[in-house]
Amino acid sequence: MGRGMTATPQPQLRLAAPEDTAALADLARRAVSAKFQHLYKPEDFATFMEAAHSDAKVAKEIADPGMSVAVIEEDGALIAFCKLVLQSTLSAGYSDALRPLELKQLYTDPERIGGGLGKRLMDWALAEAAQHGADEIQLTVYSENVEAQRFYHRYGFAKIADIEFWVGNHCDPEFLYARPMAPKDHGEGHGLAAAEQV
Repeated sequence: MGRGMTATPQPQLRLAAPEDTAALADLARRAVSAKFQHLYKPEDFATFMEAAHSDAKVAKEIADPGMSVAVIEEDGALIAFCKLVLQSTLSAGYSDALRPLELKQLYTDPERIGGGLGKRLMDWALAEAAQHGADEIQLTVYSENVEAQRFYHRYGFAKIADIEFWVGNHCDPEFLYARPMAPKDHGEGHGLAAAEQV
C-alpha cells in the first residue's frame, strides 16, 4: 500500500452492550419490516413487532445471561446482529440433542445484504456453540424464505420438522432446522476473538 493510503477498517464484530439497545431494536425492526411486513395485516405485524423487537425486549435479551447477542458495527452504526439462546427452546420432541443451542435471529441492514456480514455472524455463532459445549444448533426459518434456507444449508443445517410461527393472529408454516456439532467443532480458539479473525 502506497504512502498516503490507509486501509479501510473492517466492521467490528462485538458483543452487544446495554447502550446498544435502541440502535439494535431499530435495526431489527427495519430488517424484519423490509423482509416480511408485506405478508401480514398491519395489526398482526404491529403486535408481533412489539412483542419481539421493542426496546424493552431487546434490553432484556442483552442483559440475559442465558443469551449471547453479537452486533457488527461500522462507523458508529450497527449494521448486523445475531442472537443466541444458550439452551434452545425449540428442541422438545423434535431432536435427540442433549445440549442444543438456538440461533434466534440473524439479520443485516437491508442495504447491506450480500456483503459477507451474515457469514461473519454465522462463523461467530458456530464458535459460540462450540465454546458452550452445544451438541446441536437449532433455528426456525419461514417455509417460503428460500434465500435464508439456502444460506443455512451451506452451513450444514437441515430441516428436522414442520412447525408453526405466529405473527399476531396469523399462523405461518415454519421449518425447524438443526445442525449437529461434530467433535472437531470443539477445538481451541473459539468465541468472539475467533470470529474477529474471519
